[in-house]
Amino acid sequence: MILKGEFRPHERIAEIRLAARLGISRTPVRLALERLSQEGLLEPSTGGGFAVREFTKRDIWDAIEMRGVLEGMAAKLAAERITDPNELTLLRQCNAEIDALMSVSPTAMQPGSGPTDELSRYGELNAAFHLALVDLAQSPMLRSVVDRVYAIPFASPAAPVPVSGRDIMPLAIEQHHEIIRAIEEKDGPLAERLTREHALVARRNLEIALAEIEKLSRLHMPGTSLIKLG
Repeated sequence: MILKGEFRPHERIAEIRLAARLGISRTPVRLALERLSQEGLLEPSTGGGFAVREFTKRDIWDAIEMRGVLEGMAAKLAAERITDPNELTLLRQCNAEIDALMSVSPTAMQPGSGPTDELSRYGELNAAFHLALVDLAQSPMLRSVVDRVYAIPFASPAAPVPVSGRDIMPLAIEQHHEIIRAIEEKDGPLAERLTREHALVARRNLEIALAEIEKLSRLHMPGTSLIKLG
């Protein structure tokens, strides 16, 4: 509901009204609001309770930068900790499906194409790739921190931002392949560097998309209403 814009930035969420609207008791609503506050979508309200948080572009850039640092650390640890090349199977499967998706319908992911089924599927596969990468680090502590960063609008690898052009998507996919090779060769520093560079592609893609924020709003991209552009 927050990401769909049903609550505006700085709007206080009334626990009682929300519970009535959802047809549930106040206890699960309170727990949900506390969880969303921990994840960063809500913030304490001056009158008590929680209000919807507003994000500046700098907040989002910082979140993407943090994502790159954390995923880079994950890639480095993965290169150091995997003992069997078969542990990379899920990463390879995700990439293979993305390659197949692009070869069948490359134009579905071009600017202005809208939230197509292909674009949605790409987001799912990209998120699965990045989560599998983090899990290969074998660090529950790292995974918990990454999950918090992924909760920031547009910082997640599953963020449904329209692909900005032909030159960005092939680069992102090739970087996936390079990251896998670096991990398989147990080159931790290279895996870390490649993964941090990969986050820059996400930033570039988002910069272009935010330049057309009205278009994103018309396409009902989740989280658009939370971003302060001024």
